[in-house]
Amino acid sequence: MRSPKLAALELKRFGRGKLPRAALVALLLLPLLYGALYLWSFWDPYSRLDRVPVALVNADKGATVDGNRLEAGADITRKLRDSKTFEWHEVSAKEAAKGMEDGKYYLSLTMPADFSEKIASSSGDDPTTGALQVRTNDANNYIVGSISRTVFAEVRTAASTNASRKFLDKIFVSFSDLHDKTAEAADGASKLKDGATKAQEGAKEIADNLDKVEQKNGELTGGLEKLGSAAAKLKSGSKGVADGTQQLADQFNGIASQTRPYLQNPKQVADAALLVADTAKVVSNHLDAFTKKAPAAARVSKQAADLAADTYTRTCTGAVAKPLPATCDNLKKLKDTTAEAARLTGDVDTLAKDSNGDIATLRKQLGDLEQKARKLATGAPELSAKLDAKAAAINALNDGAHKVADGMSQLHAGLGKATSGSAAIGDGVGKIGDGAHSLDGGLYKLADGNGSLADGLHEGVGKIPDYDQQQRDARTEVMADPVKLANQSLHKAPNYGTGFAPYFIPLSLWVGAMVAYMLIAPMNRRALAAGASPWRIALAGWLPVAGLGALQVGMLMSVLHWGLGLEMEHPALTIGFLVLVTGCFAAIVQWLNAKFGAAGRILVLAVLMLQLTSAGGTYPVETSPGFFNAIHPYLPMSYIVEGLRRLITGGDLAPVWQGGAVLLAFTAGALALTSLAARGKQVWTMDRLHPELSL
Repeated sequence: MRSPKLAALELKRFGRGKLPRAALVALLLLPLLYGALYLWSFWDPYSRLDRVPVALVNADKGATVDGNRLEAGADITRKLRDSKTFEWHEVSAKEAAKGMEDGKYYLSLTMPADFSEKIASSSGDDPTTGALQVRTNDANNYIVGSISRTVFAEVRTAASTNASRKFLDKIFVSFSDLHDKTAEAADGASKLKDGATKAQEGAKEIADNLDKVEQKNGELTGGLEKLGSAAAKLKSGSKGVADGTQQLADQFNGIASQTRPYLQNPKQVADAALLVADTAKVVSNHLDAFTKKAPAAARVSKQAADLAADTYTRTCTGAVAKPLPATCDNLKKLKDTTAEAARLTGDVDTLAKDSNGDIATLRKQLGDLEQKARKLATGAPELSAKLDAKAAAINALNDGAHKVADGMSQLHAGLGKATSGSAAIGDGVGKIGDGAHSLDGGLYKLADGNGSLADGLHEGVGKIPDYDQQQRDARTEVMADPVKLANQSLHKAPNYGTGFAPYFIPLSLWVGAMVAYMLIAPMNRRALAAGASPWRIALAGWLPVAGLGALQVGMLMSVLHWGLGLEMEHPALTIGFLVLVTGCFAAIVQWLNAKFGAAGRILVLAVLMLQLTSAGGTYPVETSPGFFNAIHPYLPMSYIVEGLRRLITGGDLAPVWQGGAVLLAFTAGALALTSLAARGKQVWTMDRLHPELSL
């Protein structure tokens, strides 16, 4: 009898009663229940974290920063409650501790009392790190603690980034303020440079004018000295004339009274008359020099006084003046001194003008005196006759000479004062001029220095950043969180269930094959007794379970796809691959049961455990101990898990083809071993008649 007929006969046994039929249905549903229930429970636990009770303790008292209230704890509390990451219960610290201990809460998150204060300290003199306090209790659930560490790491990062943003934004605002203030300083330095340049130009103009004033004052002093010398001579001459005329008058009157009777000697009278004539001529000549130089001296003094007053007005009191205190004090002294000199020389000139009539009269009288003296000398012989007439004239001349002498004395004293004042003015103007030149040099250096300062400040303004709100926000965002994780999954599993499906599906199919060989004999006894070919016996025992496995695959994947929502990148190829998987598992379980009998069932469980622990279905196999890494390449589930990952979530299909080849090799090898076991079972022994262990 051929193998398919033997397989059909084996399956017909399940149609002979209700219980066998129920067993067959249970056999078909067992992988479905095993795999689907497991995946259903693990399908998407993160979507239900909002059902996990967590204690939230906000003990933060807040802080005040730059006049603004900071409530970091309240902000985080509000955001956490809005996020619904967990089922948050806002409680006290005592309630949180008690709830953690008795299992009411899986974990707790606490914002301490100084949380806001420490966050605010980042912009102060003593920055301190704020700490979120997370407490877990692995006695309640270890996985929740692991999940919470990931979630709260994100909370901590967000809180730190938010605090950094505020601190960095404050820095960027300070940069803008510094830029604006530096720009103002640069503009002020430019204006100061312009003002210093104008002041330097004004100081130079003052210095030049003072040089001119000093020069003119020197000329004035020289003129006054000459005028004073001439006035001294005139004073001396006029005094001599007055003394002479007085003496002449006294002598003449005395002599006239005494010698009238004695004017018998005309020669002596003639000599005396000639002497008077010569003296009158000298006096007349000095009067001419005095009247010519007095107006010039007054004019020069007036010019100097006007120049000094004009310089003082433009420099110190004008509408556009840039007063310099030290210079203005000296200019005022110069103005006052030149004004005094001008007044004195004006008085001299006025005196000369006021006495012009007297001088003219005196000059005329001196001319008269000269003429008359000469006439007297000529008419000496007739002197006696004219003595009385001339006595009156001599007395008049004497009075005029005394007046002239007094005027010349006053003029000489005034010119002396004017000369001294002019010399003092010259010294003062010289010192002021020296100071003005020094001021000119200092202001030049000041203007040059202010220019360098303005250039440096303008250059500095260009280097100091001035960010607007958008630029500040962009830079604050980058600097607060300079490194972002660009998380990109090439073939992302949408949930836990999809990620674990490659692990649980082969597990359920192995269990299905294991239970199937509890109900179906691995080798047909009738065929063994009839001496059928070992290959036919092996195939006859394998085909029923392989067929049931194909049905199990169809039912399991239908429920996973339409019931739980499992999406496969390659659905048809996945089904075909799983059919190959269940065939391989059936061949391996068949051989273990056929070869080892009752002990084989225990070995089936042992092989399952070895495959589950070394397949890398949960954590990468590299994280397992060395033993599991060593057996990983030699067990079929390792290739099945890798192939199903590519078929369900996508990726290179090379592991699928490799896995298919490995499964075919395992299937063929297991069937070959089963055929060898069938040949051995065709010989009855005492162990077969009386087995040591029966299950």
